[in-house]
Amino acid sequence: MKIDLLVIVAHPDDAELCCAGTLLKHKQLGYSIGIVDLTRGELGSRGSADIRDKEAAASAQVLGLDARENLDLGDGQFENNHASRLRIIEQIRKYQPEIVLTNAISDRHPDHGRAAKLVSDACYFSGLLKIETAMNGEQQSHWRPKQVWHMLQDYYHHPDIVIDVTEHWAKKMEAIACFSSQFFQEKDEGPKTPISSKEFWDFLEARARTVGRPSGFTLGEGFTKSRTIGVNNLFDLK
Repeated sequence: MKIDLLVIVAHPDDAELCCAGTLLKHKQLGYSIGIVDLTRGELGSRGSADIRDKEAAASAQVLGLDARENLDLGDGQFENNHASRLRIIEQIRKYQPEIVLTNAISDRHPDHGRAAKLVSDACYFSGLLKIETAMNGEQQSHWRPKQVWHMLQDYYHHPDIVIDVTEHWAKKMEAIACFSSQFFQEKDEGPKTPISSKEFWDFLEARARTVGRPSGFTLGEGFTKSRTIGVNNLFDLK
């Protein structure tokens, strides 16, 4: 199955927090969408890998994903090496995305910046003929996405583009809420983390309003570029 817009991120819930609105919007426009999680989030202070697997599956239903996979590369352990790049290249060649969204270039969580570089490098190497991969016994064709964009996460980076997600905000929050082990719930007695408080929900909306306002959107999701982007027509820009 070809996936037009593929998100490749470090942890289950990274995509939901940072680009679920963008996924929902493009699904509505008729594009196929998918997520590849690099790890199961097993080092998280709350929940467990098995719980997060179930939460990710529930969120996939809410988002209407055409595919979701987990490479289980090791939370807090994966490295930008040949073996890890090959695992991601296999997914890129399998789904042949036109656009890849991935983690922030730098962020509070070390996995995010590391994943950003790993995924960006894999997208480049996936286009090289002499790097050979196979899946289900069949040789894969080389494929390089047209664009790679980096999400905004905990640290603020000035976005290069902003997507209007106002119409899809409620559904985005529903997808995030599927990860109930990680985020605020009434009478929650689990360990306190930077994302488990009610204030974190307020932060998410405040960030979306901050990002969206300069573009004239009520709520926006921002992305930074990995390379210079060209356009065919200035009138395509908002």
